[in-house]
Amino acid sequence: MKDIMQAPFMIEMMRTTANMYRLGYDERNGGNISWMLDENEVGEYLGLSNVIRTIDTGFDATALAGKIFIVTGTGKYFKNVEFDPENNLGIIRIAADGRTAELLWGYSDGGRFTSELPAHLMSHIARLSIDPENRIIMHCHPDYTLAMTQVHEADERAITRTLWKQMTESIVVFPEGVGVLPWMVCGTNEIGEATAEKMKEYRIVLWTLHGIYGCGRDMDEAFGLIETVEKAAKQYILTANLPKANEITDENLLALTKRFDLNYRKDFLDI
Repeated sequence: MKDIMQAPFMIEMMRTTANMYRLGYDERNGGNISWMLDENEVGEYLGLSNVIRTIDTGFDATALAGKIFIVTGTGKYFKNVEFDPENNLGIIRIAADGRTAELLWGYSDGGRFTSELPAHLMSHIARLSIDPENRIIMHCHPDYTLAMTQVHEADERAITRTLWKQMTESIVVFPEGVGVLPWMVCGTNEIGEATAEKMKEYRIVLWTLHGIYGCGRDMDEAFGLIETVEKAAKQYILTANLPKANEITDENLLALTKRFDLNYRKDFLDI
């Protein structure tokens, strides 16, 4: 077997969690990531028949039976992942019954995956129905996005338009816009179901007064979506109370969609 500490997915998880903590996206034990791995790649590093223990998933994930995920642990700090990955991360396989996760590696202190795993798995199912290559679900608490949900109307069309108009790249990066949920209790199947439903339309979902759910085919795409939304939200917060001398117009946005051949939410433009 190869050394799992040298696995590309392990290195990327350590780098990403460290970066997100450094940026302030995941304070304390806030935030979580799940990454659906390729079984053949994992098999180069782990004996797939060696199940350490089983853990209840908290919901019926039969649609993901046999799929393998690397998932951040509950109560764990992102800043510690790179120094002790075996304690702060786990590699699990969804069993045939859908309600059991087979631990293949990690959670070495007896811990378990994030309490929001049901929301992650529901979102994986939703995104796979739209994009079979989607592998990442990422949740975090970026400052300016959170601040924006406190002062901006929590309407998908309105908040998307505001974000699109903050900087030129916004509509290019998330042309479908952003989904928005009202405040809900976290760590429940109810918020997971609501998020998954939004994920059928959007790759980014804002949890009002809580944070962001983002997804992607790889870590760069998922993180890139989140950091672009956060950058646009920052521009909004910094300028919301100032008079505007210049503004991206709907005509400008339309020109961008043509230049980059974007499949955008046409009903989000006033044209």
